Amino acid sequence: MNILVTAGNTQTPIDQVRCITNIFTGRTGGKIAAVAHARGHRVCLLTSHPEVLGELLQGNPPAGDRWQVRSYRTFEDLQGLMTEEVPRGRYDAIIHCAAVSDYELAGAYVAAPETAFDRINGTWSAADAPPRLVDASAGKVKSGHRALWLHLVPTPKLVDQIRQPWGFRGVLVKFKLEVSVTEPELLQIAERSRLQSQADLMCANTLEGMFHWAYLGPLAGKYERIPRRDLADRLLTEVESRCG
Repeated sequence: MNILVTAGNTQTPIDQVRCITNIFTGRTGGKIAAVAHARGHRVCLLTSHPEVLGELLQGNPPAGDRWQVRSYRTFEDLQGLMTEEVPRGRYDAIIHCAAVSDYELAGAYVAAPETAFDRINGTWSAADAPPRLVDASAGKVKSGHRALWLHLVPTPKLVDQIRQPWGFRGVLVKFKLEVSVTEPELLQIAERSRLQSQADLMCANTLEGMFHWAYLGPLAGKYERIPRRDLADRLLTEVESRCG
């Protein structure tokens, strides 16, 4: 099979030297990609942390034309790579593990001199005029501001573009992580999310349990709780069976 795996986090730049990101390093996606290659598949890995592969592969990266790694940093980088790779139609399966930013920066602002913000009441006020923010965007935002206000707007859901408009018809695996939910709640959220993205399989876990287990499904109509150490092999076995 030809498999595309996405892994790691995306950075949301605030300026040329600062960013907002998340804690994920791409180890899960990197391991899935490495195991897929070891099982004889052709793999393209899109990752924000290619350096993690050195540890996962014990310093022995796969050789030959069955293994390709392409790195990215920002949401725009990953979107560009996926826009390039997915519509080519050469992949049998896409395993979308990347923890993609939900928001991107639309502006950085500071309060005008006459404007104040009341944190307790969540209200703005100004002495002689309507409250006003001033654009503070720069190559490096100055560090002396009393407060910095970031205007964040939603990013497109890349996983929701894989079927349409990118036209992928193979096996699609989506990942979902939630915080402070029960396992029954996690499974309800996961299945709704899988259907929304028209994914064949969902891998779901919680922040609290992510190092120990994950749910994979639907398998025979239900989700199976899998030890973390077995996830890559179990997931790829299911993908292989669905690809025929």
